Amino acid sequence: MDQHQGIHSVEGTYHCDVCNRTLRQLRHLNVHRCGHTGEHPCLCDVCNKTFSNKSNLKVHQRVHPGERPYCCDICNKTFTTRSMLKVHQRVHTGERPYCCDVCNKTFTRASMLKVHQRIHTGERPFPCDVCNKTFTQMANLKSHQLVHNGERPYCCDVCNKTFKHMEHLKGHQHVHTGERSYRCYICCKTFTNRSILKEHQRVHTGERPYCCDVCNKTFKCKELLKGHLHVHTGEHPYCCDICHKTYTKRSLLKVHQRVHTGERPYCCDVCNKTFTRAGNLKVHQRVHTGERPYCCDVCNKTFKHMGHLKAHQCVHTGEHPYCCDICNKTFTWASMLKVHQRIHTGERPFPCDMCNKTFTKMANLKSHQRVHSGERPYRCDACSKTFSHKCVLKGHILSKCN
Repeated sequence: MDQHQGIHSVEGTYHCDVCNRTLRQLRHLNVHRCGHTGEHPCLCDVCNKTFSNKSNLKVHQRVHPGERPYCCDICNKTFTTRSMLKVHQRVHTGERPYCCDVCNKTFTRASMLKVHQRIHTGERPFPCDVCNKTFTQMANLKSHQLVHNGERPYCCDVCNKTFKHMEHLKGHQHVHTGERSYRCYICCKTFTNRSILKEHQRVHTGERPYCCDVCNKTFKCKELLKGHLHVHTGEHPYCCDICHKTYTKRSLLKVHQRVHTGERPYCCDVCNKTFTRAGNLKVHQRVHTGERPYCCDVCNKTFKHMGHLKAHQCVHTGEHPYCCDICNKTFTWASMLKVHQRIHTGERPFPCDMCNKTFTKMANLKSHQRVHSGERPYRCDACSKTFSHKCVLKGHILSKCN
């Protein structure tokens, strides 16, 4: 009777002595207190996971037999709880009852609104006890903690590759099934997961929602912004364990490691030439198609690479934006500056594996290797004589065949 009267009380009958919250029922107060004490008195007898109350334990126990008693009458998707079904049905109805009073963005769940509001308040209530980095969601903290413990709990049952996140495993499994169930409604390109599709659609919309707070440069995805921030901090957190070269992005390290492994996973289906990057294959295929999609708006000269167009435009502007900080020589390309700097540093990173002679450029190494292989790929059209170097062929044409 006393407990029931608390329902009618405006002030609430049961009072938490830690946070001053009032609750209508004693059992709700007891469950609430577990949030402060960390107590989980309800134990699952299958996996020993513990819970703060019996109702949460009951819902959890459906995981083991696979019980999902609540079914959507529109798409037949099933759920372990009535509340999860209710939230799901909003996908069909379009209902988004929770609205942010700052930016008017709407959500299907109160919990999603609560997390979103932390963008405006700056609140990040979940700190990592190893590095003190803070997060807006407990799930993000748990995901981050895998960085420290190295745990990769999700394993592909086909190839045994492991992942830190269930979402990454699900996306990976499409590699084996070939399934690409997410389709762009503009260009009909298909993707293995929703997040990649969402990121792709920004190509069409021009949306770049991630902004650098140092230089205001914007990006299509959070990963590109994170990589860019290392430009300002000078941080290179990804290190090659063979040559100790460091990188700002994990993807750049992964591509670099193919130098050591010899892996070239991208193959041209016309000439079977292989490449370390998908982007390099795409550019190479223009040799066969003749495509030159980048056009100079001054002289209409076309190029296969955007980088080549930018360098060419310096011919018209006279600009040489890359300057050597030792001798002040300037260059139109960053790559030309990088090669030039090896004159000052003495670096010769390309060794011949037959005679150990070293070179400042990969092209020079390839040219030198013809000394050992006897390869003579350049042929005179007039007399069919072959040469190991293009410059020697040019000299021959000028002196003999003219």
